Amino acid sequence: MIWQFYLCAFFAGVFLTNAIPHFVQGLSGNKFPTPFAKPPGKGLSSAVVNVIWGLFNAVIGTIFFIHSAIKAETTWLWVTFFVGAALIAIPLGIRFSDKHKE
Repeated sequence: MIWQFYLCAFFAGVFLTNAIPHFVQGLSGNKFPTPFAKPPGKGLSSAVVNVIWGLFNAVIGTIFFIHSAIKAETTWLWVTFFVGAALIAIPLGIRFSDKHKE
């Protein structure tokens, strides 16, 4: 397997996982941290900014997913995809758990 496929699978997991909370919070009308808030990543951005940021992450993640050549039989690419998802989900879950305390 070509190493670029693994890199694309990893970043597909990262971007697609990051798209979920931003898109859902935005659709729910909630403010949520984004890189565009003040201070970046700590302040809360509007729902519209979160929908746009979520969609941007989804598009980038989908592009990476398509280029990763993941198929049903490519087990290690799926593992790499989920490692990328876990490595972004766990720290972000910890970070965002106290978003209302600031």
